[in-house]
Amino acid sequence: MLLTGSGIILLREFAQNTFREPSELEARTGYTVIGQVPAIPARRRKNVLKYFVDKPTSAAAEAIRNLRTSVLLSNIDNPPKVIMSTSSIPQEGKTTQSMALALNLTGLGKRVLLIEGDIRRRIFSQYFELPNTNGLLSVLAGNLSLQDAVIRIDALGADVLIGEKAKTIAADIFSSERFAMLLETAREQYDYIIIDTPPVLAVPDARIIGRHVDAIIYTVKWDSTSHRQVREGLKAFEDVNLRVSGLVLGQINARGMKRYGYGDSYGAYHAYYAN
Repeated sequence: MLLTGSGIILLREFAQNTFREPSELEARTGYTVIGQVPAIPARRRKNVLKYFVDKPTSAAAEAIRNLRTSVLLSNIDNPPKVIMSTSSIPQEGKTTQSMALALNLTGLGKRVLLIEGDIRRRIFSQYFELPNTNGLLSVLAGNLSLQDAVIRIDALGADVLIGEKAKTIAADIFSSERFAMLLETAREQYDYIIIDTPPVLAVPDARIIGRHVDAIIYTVKWDSTSHRQVREGLKAFEDVNLRVSGLVLGQINARGMKRYGYGDSYGAYHAYYAN
C-alpha cells in the first residue's frame, strides 16, 4: 500500500514519542511546566552570554525572566536559594539555561555562585575563558577556601566554581560531608547558588546533589527527549524521595511548532518578543 505525503505525516504524528507542548508534558508526568525556552540562535556556546546581553528583549531572554519568576515563587514561604539544573540525557540545554539564569539574577544585583557539578564533562570552558586553575575538588580537599577558589566571570557578573578532573568517583565526592559544608558556606556568602549537574539517567550525581538543594529544575528538549526517558528520569528522583520543582520545555523551535500546528499561542509569544 502506498502512502501519500499527508498519510506519511499522519503516520509520523501517530508514532510521535517526544514532547512538543507544555500541556502534554504536564499531562504525562504530573509535574508543572515552569518554563518554555526557545532555541537560542548562537552557533557556539561562547556566543550564548553575548546573545542574552545584546538582546535583552528577545524571546529567549523573556523566557529566562519568566523561568526565574516561576522558580523563585515555587515556594513562597521558603524561597529557594540553592537551585539545581538537570535533565534526562545530555544535550538538552540545561547548562545554557543555568548560565542564562545566573546572568539574569546578577542583572538584579544579586550575588550568584555558579557551580560546575558535571565534573565528568566540564564544559563551562566552552562558554567563557577560564584560567587553568583549581576549583571544586580543591575546596573539598581543604586545599583552598571557597573564596580563593571561585573565579569572577565579568560577562556573567557571577562567581564560578569550576569542576576538576577527579580520580575519586564523583558520586562519592557529592555524598561527602565536605560538599554539604561547602554549600552551607556558599549560602552565607551568596544570594543564589546554581548547580549545573549531569543528566540523571547517565550517572547518580544529580540524585545525590539533589538532597542538598532547595529547587530542582528539570529540562526536557523540545521534540527530542522521549516519553520513556523523561518518565525514567523523574522516577529516579522519586525513588530517592526527591521531587522535581518544575519542568522546562527547552530549545523550542517556533517554526517547528507552527509546522506541527501548535504555533498559534507560542508563535504569537515568540513574535511579540522577537528582537
